[in-house]
Amino acid sequence: MRKAQYTVTRKDVQEHTAALLEQKAGLKPTKGKCTLSILIHLVCAAAARLTSVFDACAQMKDAPSGETARLALLATLPEYAKLQQGVNRALIADVPKPLRQRKQRVAIDLHLVPYYGLPMEDPKEIYRSQAKAGTHNFHAYASAYGVFHGQRFTLALTPVAYGEKMKDIVQRLLTLVRKTCVRPGLLLLDRGFYSIEVIRYLQRARVPFLMPAIARGRKPPEGEPAKGIRAFQLWKRGGWGQHTLVAGKEKATVSIAVHCGNYRGKRKKRGRYAWVYAYWGFKPGSTRWMKDTYRSRFGIETSYRQLNEARIKTCTRNPVVRFFFIALALILRNVWVWFHWERLSTPRRGRRLLRLERLRFKAMLLWLLHAAEAVLGIFDETFTERPSRQ
Repeated sequence: MRKAQYTVTRKDVQEHTAALLEQKAGLKPTKGKCTLSILIHLVCAAAARLTSVFDACAQMKDAPSGETARLALLATLPEYAKLQQGVNRALIADVPKPLRQRKQRVAIDLHLVPYYGLPMEDPKEIYRSQAKAGTHNFHAYASAYGVFHGQRFTLALTPVAYGEKMKDIVQRLLTLVRKTCVRPGLLLLDRGFYSIEVIRYLQRARVPFLMPAIARGRKPPEGEPAKGIRAFQLWKRGGWGQHTLVAGKEKATVSIAVHCGNYRGKRKKRGRYAWVYAYWGFKPGSTRWMKDTYRSRFGIETSYRQLNEARIKTCTRNPVVRFFFIALALILRNVWVWFHWERLSTPRRGRRLLRLERLRFKAMLLWLLHAAEAVLGIFDETFTERPSRQ
């Protein structure tokens, strides 16, 4: 293995992040003590420390006050629609060219952030779903990501309003993904997207898809045979079939793949299972391939976990600010993926070798924190009424 001859520093990471936010995200420059450069340092420090912008200001000697930073943030953020466009430009800025050269698997999912307050202006700002973390209210965001040689890039992000149809969410995300010149070869969807309207839209758009098939409605009484998806769930061996969804006058037919097996203590479960998948637009080789392919979608959960490792804390009701904090975390994650692909990987014949141990995501966030502290200083003392013991 060849020896490393170059270095990547915190200055490189900070300058790359600042360039994305200034040039791609569309943040407007501000005047006064809290300039755009200082504001970027503050939000990156808050993301690294998993705290609020107010607390980040309080921890640095030369930082402006929390209220000054808040007003500067509101002044620098464009209107909601332009911010969404800018955020998606920043997300795709680091997408490697090989990812755009052939069709890719694209995963789509919904991310819910628990919310305990009231909407700022429009009640549709608050998305309602099953109880989680003690509330039915959430700020919802849908994202799409692609996988290229093990590297997961977030390709698109959009807010979701209450009452919005899943078909419209999928359509909007696919439009954003196509703007990146990434061509979806196979769409991997969460179970929440299993509906006639989504299936009919994807079939009309000629987009192959794979998702879990959900059994809805009441269970049949004892002695009566199961119908629909419940009948597939009773299979003892894997196989193939077809199913037609009906809702009023609308119908949609999908192919069905059933993969059967035994838990054998995995996930602390025992007994058999029959996983039922709905798909369209391609010919799979085996039911195991279907299971393994769909499992690759779970990587989007990893991106959400890392999102929560860099999401700024806030109690604001402003949906624009909340969306920016979510987008910032995903942009930082894309920066981390880009550095591993372009700067930290080892060249070799065939395919470059990823060296994730060279820079962990939390370590990169710590670098951004140190870069902010080098510019704004840090409080490393506090007041007390008691003298030190000598």
